[in-house]
Amino acid sequence: MCAEHDGRADRGPSVVTRRALRTTLSACTSFFVCLYALDRPVAATYALFAAVSMAALSHIPGTGRQRAAVMVRATPTAWVLLTIGTYLAIRTWSAVVGMLLIGFFLAFVAAAGPRAAGAAPGLQLLYILPCFPPYAPDTLLERLAGATLGLLLLVLAEIFVLPEARGPTYRHLAAGAADTAARCVAELGRAPYTLSAASAETATAVGGSLRPFRVGEADRPAGPGLRDRALSHMGLAARTLLARLVNLPPPPPPPSPVPMEQETEVLTAVGRAVTETADLLDGRATTTEAADVLRTVRERATASAAREAPTTAARGRRRAAVLEVADAAVALATAAELAVRGRHARLPEDVDSGRFWYAGKRAPRLWWHRLAGHAGPRSVYFQNAVRISLALAAARTVAGLDSLPHGFWAMLAVLSLTRTTAAQTRETVRVAITGTMLGALATGLLLALIGSHTTVYAIALPFVMLTAFRVGPVRGVGWAQGMFTLVVAFVFAQLTPVTWQLAEVRILDVIIGSLIGVVFGVLAWPRGAQRELHRAVALLLTTEAETVERTTAAVLEGGPGHVPDDRPLQHALTMAESAFAQHQSEPRTTEEPTTDWQAAMMSGHHVLWGSRRLFVRGGPAVGPANSVRLDHRAAGVVTRMREAAEWAGAGAGEAAEAGDPRSAPPGPAGPAVDGPPGLSSPRFFATLAWLNSLDVDVDRMTAADHPSGPSGPNGSSGPSGPNGSSGPSGADGSAGPSGRPGPSGPSDRPGSSGAARPSGPS
Repeated sequence: MCAEHDGRADRGPSVVTRRALRTTLSACTSFFVCLYALDRPVAATYALFAAVSMAALSHIPGTGRQRAAVMVRATPTAWVLLTIGTYLAIRTWSAVVGMLLIGFFLAFVAAAGPRAAGAAPGLQLLYILPCFPPYAPDTLLERLAGATLGLLLLVLAEIFVLPEARGPTYRHLAAGAADTAARCVAELGRAPYTLSAASAETATAVGGSLRPFRVGEADRPAGPGLRDRALSHMGLAARTLLARLVNLPPPPPPPSPVPMEQETEVLTAVGRAVTETADLLDGRATTTEAADVLRTVRERATASAAREAPTTAARGRRRAAVLEVADAAVALATAAELAVRGRHARLPEDVDSGRFWYAGKRAPRLWWHRLAGHAGPRSVYFQNAVRISLALAAARTVAGLDSLPHGFWAMLAVLSLTRTTAAQTRETVRVAITGTMLGALATGLLLALIGSHTTVYAIALPFVMLTAFRVGPVRGVGWAQGMFTLVVAFVFAQLTPVTWQLAEVRILDVIIGSLIGVVFGVLAWPRGAQRELHRAVALLLTTEAETVERTTAAVLEGGPGHVPDDRPLQHALTMAESAFAQHQSEPRTTEEPTTDWQAAMMSGHHVLWGSRRLFVRGGPAVGPANSVRLDHRAAGVVTRMREAAEWAGAGAGEAAEAGDPRSAPPGPAGPAVDGPPGLSSPRFFATLAWLNSLDVDVDRMTAADHPSGPSGPNGSSGPSGPNGSSGPSGADGSAGPSGRPGPSGPSDRPGSSGAARPSGPS
């Protein structure tokens, strides 16, 4: 019955056993109370299926208490769905229309993160349940009462039966990262003014622990709300800060002062601010005075750098790197304030309204922003919602027109067996039908032997249910379907007299539902995210190239700073990341080496943050010699991005001819310009470092001798998940000068995927 979630930590035997016990206890208790103590068979049916739907069909992540919290919030929605389903079920056409619309919405809400996505299948079942005979609106109150009792007992079981210990929260992890950053800053303030190998290794490891896919789904900041967005932004800022500290260039050699007085002031302010941020996140402090001081120091240092005469290469790199450290620390402090205080955060008036666009926004607007960003055929969430809603509506039509007995089983088969690719759906259906037939054979024999002795069914139901919900998630969909066939037979045998023919009806319904799932799996985006990923990455790389050109031109021309309009890049990155997250859960269709799609996501974040930082900073025009150097460097990066975009588009069938950049050696980074850069402004050195990091990203993506991300060639997600960093983003083996350590920072994607990107609306 349950959808498969292979490879997930929360599908281990001990966790599954706990959940099976809670499900069995709540479902059977509510069923027996309503049926035998109160003599309310309708309430008993809804009580049992309400508990089963939210516990077994749903995949709500987290500990029992975390799951219970999601169920409590979902209960009003369950009441609404039961009410609507009861009244729309009277006529087939209204039930089909309702299934089409509600099925789409409940599937599409997966874009809001893993918690919403986990609860959606169970809510789908609660709408499906009243869609079939008997059509009795007069029993609505009894249905609602039974469902409420089942959900209430399930919530209590999740909280009190075999409770699990909760791991560290994302906020706690970010506080630890801030403490680590404070220690690194203190070490950088002492000779030799660089981090030791041990400190650099610790900082890198702590930063990696903040990757969203190394955090449990329940604690992953992937929701559309303000605090989740701020937590996700905070994780990105902490990783960025640690990466910049690890890669901070040493001070220039004498006769320059070591270190420069103003740089010392900036680093001191950074150390105090991140210490204060760690205390704020851990609840040890409530002030933000050090963060305010850091903002003042940063603005003073930036203004001073803009007024100074052009500097040497060593001096320019050092000063640009220190200012980037200050930028990351300010972003961390601001995001932490939002994460702790929400809409009541005390932010300065000059806070970056583009980067922290979500500050002060109410939840409905943020939810609308997330869902509207995916409301189109290029979003994999939209595609999945269309596929499942059409399949459910078709199953409801067949069940209504042919008057299938227990027709909701056909819709349940559609809901639990349809996958994101046609190949996955066919394989799942094959195994599921085999399991259902074997389970039906065993069910028919037992029904024939036991007959009408309901006491036997009542005694056996808890044991059968516990076995089904314990074995199914571990052994696979075939076992799940076979065992669930026994469960429903033992349930309905207590509600009304049944014969061995009930098993025959079960087989018929599952076959009909499975065939419908296969048909719509073939008709609606049969390749899942594979084609969409090629298309989305092609658009992302093209948009990146345009942004690099526009940013480099602004640096060459000079002028005052301003906030760029980078919404097209943000939206392209959102679509690419959501497609990539789904792609990681789908089987590979080839054994050949695949593109490192993570590098494409990484380059998108590098372009987004670096471009915004360079635009906002402003500064004088670059000198003639360095202007040629920078222009040539940017031209090389842009050319390689567009070549990679052409290849990716060809993979989506959007180009007739396109060379594979993975089969060719890396191209030159633009026409050669002899000699190191001469005197220039800090903005020049920051731009050069940014372009270097982008070139490394393109190198990684176009290499042909690696698997796609940490999962390996089999397509299963590794420990860091589909959005973890696949490797270093700088040429020296760590995060590049742009400070973006990997693609797993905030972005509007699911649980896959999904945390909110801090840089602006998508």
